[in-house]
Amino acid sequence: MNNEVMNDIATNNTEKQDYLVRATAGGLQLRGFALTGRQLAETARVAHGTCPVATAALGRLLCGGVLMGSMLKNDSDLLTLQIKCDGPIGGLTVTANGKGHVKGYVINPVFEGYARPDHKLDVGGALGYGTLTVIRDMGLKEPFAGTTDLITGEIAEDLTYYFATSEQIPSSVGLGVLLNKEDGSVKQAGGFIVQVMPDATDEVIDRLEQNLSKIKSVTSLLDAGMSPEDILGVLFEGLDMQIEDRGDCGFVCDCSMDKIEKAVLSLGKKELSEMTTEGKEIEVGCHFCGRKYVIAPQRLKQLYDMAK
Repeated sequence: MNNEVMNDIATNNTEKQDYLVRATAGGLQLRGFALTGRQLAETARVAHGTCPVATAALGRLLCGGVLMGSMLKNDSDLLTLQIKCDGPIGGLTVTANGKGHVKGYVINPVFEGYARPDHKLDVGGALGYGTLTVIRDMGLKEPFAGTTDLITGEIAEDLTYYFATSEQIPSSVGLGVLLNKEDGSVKQAGGFIVQVMPDATDEVIDRLEQNLSKIKSVTSLLDAGMSPEDILGVLFEGLDMQIEDRGDCGFVCDCSMDKIEKAVLSLGKKELSEMTTEGKEIEVGCHFCGRKYVIAPQRLKQLYDMAK
């Protein structure tokens, strides 16, 4: 899928653009992030042709990426969420920045089964056992990376566990993707992250826990017409919530022919020699958005001459 098609999915929809809200509460003792991400999850579904359970898994991780990306200090910083697992989905990778842009893919987008007895999609079963790695690239010599085991494979709980063990930040993460039964398209998607600051009092924490107990699922709130502001309002009820910022978010891939050619160049002369000998054009696909790039034989020869 090319970028024009991805843009059409967003612009041809009459509903409001996906967006994220940041807020504080309890006199800065708490901070929260919430988003609605139906369009970005649907864009990913169409781009990768995912089966229902893969759509749900990727949509959750994409929403988690946007939420965590909004915590980055600079727009140029990058966040990568990578799940390696032994289930049929094979693994997932999502990359986000501080501007609300996110992209991602699954290793195996289509496979059979994984509906639970309650008819809900068994994302945890499709992932199986594995690890979650969070990489923050802030332009330093080495990016910060932390890895934890998957606890449930349902992704929200795994991110909650990551925050507690790798960053020592008490957090609650909620993520959800609701599909239309007729065609498997995304009906609702979104999520929230609430974090407790070090100076939070027991009174504030107790009230937050009471509020969290009222939320059964993110998608049920979104499907009832609630906005990210409304969801944060439930989470921070009675805690003097202050909205700090709002911003659009979406599935955005920055792939280009130039980047593809650089990747081909990195293969080296030996590999390129074999390609040019065949005298055929090659097609290279972007993992993140599925866009196809065709490199003609004469251009391959030029790349071979440029290679070291």
